[in-house]
Amino acid sequence: MHNRQSQKATLVSQATINALVNQPVHTITPDRGKEFAKHQEITDHLKATIYFPPPRQPWQRGSNENTNGLLREYFPKGSDTNQWDNQYIQTKVAKLNLRPRKCLNWRTPYEVYYQKVLQLV
Repeated sequence: MHNRQSQKATLVSQATINALVNQPVHTITPDRGKEFAKHQEITDHLKATIYFPPPRQPWQRGSNENTNGLLREYFPKGSDTNQWDNQYIQTKVAKLNLRPRKCLNWRTPYEVYYQKVLQLV
């Protein structure tokens, strides 16, 4: 693996582990990018199974693709994330986590994760 790609894969692996280490993770389904080349490190640390969908079949990752589309409302593809401060990012993350989703039976990700019911009007 090219050194730059290896460094990126190491960063992605470490960021994934750091973000999910104390979370109830059973499976992870990333895209097929080279940045996930060190997926075994993630599996070893998190004890989670990683599934890679077949190439050019994004419909097998429907929730992921939908979430990417929602993120693009606030963070256009190819934009430099350094242009936004942490407060802006956290505000948008909270907004997305409080948005009801059809795939969650119209509950919000917040409600599902924290097993709480919100009365959103």
